[in-house]
Amino acid sequence: MINSDIEKYTDFLNTSISYLEQTGFENIKANIDGYDTPKSYSKVGSDFTITPDIVAEKGGRTHIFEIGLKSSEPKLLKTKWLFLNTLSNMKSHSFKFITTRGHYKFTNEMLDDINLNNSKLIKL
Repeated sequence: MINSDIEKYTDFLNTSISYLEQTGFENIKANIDGYDTPKSYSKVGSDFTITPDIVAEKGGRTHIFEIGLKSSEPKLLKTKWLFLNTLSNMKSHSFKFITTRGHYKFTNEMLDDINLNNSKLIKL
């Protein structure tokens, strides 16, 4: 989810965090008020920053979760997902997507466009 969509989808982000807490994830950091903010990454020479939606730990392994919801800027969202996928591969983190009814098709098409169709998709 990009920064301009955070206010719009705050309820679903809270639902996703509750789901992760119930499934045993700990040390949850989220890009929302009330939680610690995950580490942000910025592009040199511009004001563009990437912050994962949710970062959590389970079994000693770090998991990065992205919220797959319809966005007004799909190109920016694809860039963010590709960067986070590369980062998670470099650091041996798990990278997963969380989506909900009404957004499955959008998320799957976006993942197919950037060849991440083998990524784990959690449907709430």
